[in-house]
Amino acid sequence: MPSGTDAPLHPVQHHAGIDAMTGELVRQVAAVLDTAVRARGSAVLAVSGGSTPAPLYRALSQLDIDWARVTVLLVDERWVEPGEAGSNEGFVRETLLTGKAAEARFIGLKTADPSPFDAAPALAGRVQDAGRIDLAVLGMGNDGHTASWFPHARGLEAALSAEGPPVAAIEARPSAVTGDHVLRMTLTRAALTQARHVLLMMRGKDKLAALEAAHAPGPVEDMPVRALLRDAALPLEIHWTD
Repeated sequence: MPSGTDAPLHPVQHHAGIDAMTGELVRQVAAVLDTAVRARGSAVLAVSGGSTPAPLYRALSQLDIDWARVTVLLVDERWVEPGEAGSNEGFVRETLLTGKAAEARFIGLKTADPSPFDAAPALAGRVQDAGRIDLAVLGMGNDGHTASWFPHARGLEAALSAEGPPVAAIEARPSAVTGDHVLRMTLTRAALTQARHVLLMMRGKDKLAALEAAHAPGPVEDMPVRALLRDAALPLEIHWTD
């Protein structure tokens, strides 16, 4: 576990603007997917919502990847319908699952169940059947959350477990970050740490300051992204731009 004076286990790669960061990551993600399809016959791409990865998704959707052999899986989801505001499924369908990428298989995390806690067992089987994640795209909030691992949330202990199901239901503490959407479904640490590649994308000086705080000593429950930052074995790359 790094102390305040230790170098981070996963250094930050700085980019000269969102276009530069997007361009590099488009090439990287495409190469990972192509390699997976050639080597194993299929690929699994786990994606997050948010404005920062949107240009990446739009660019990927136009590439000549063998999308019919790619499964796109959500990293997390608010407990809202796909057509409602805040839906990561709706966002991903608009930005990534269009153009050439419309042929990809999609696994969402929202069901008809009234609560994510009711849906978790069935969703766990669906996600498990998708196979090991080849690449996961993550973001981070100013509160130190990633995926839907919110500080001190109900369900956080299960989400941060190194072993167990690949999904966990979350009820976050209401905050400016969560807004009204406190009920979530999320991939777990057990699922994400098995990924062959993990990209953490961030934009803005506030995110860089939050990352510096997460690198400092302190409980994982205060800033759950620490579970990834402190994992020396995780194939994690951190990419930032202003």
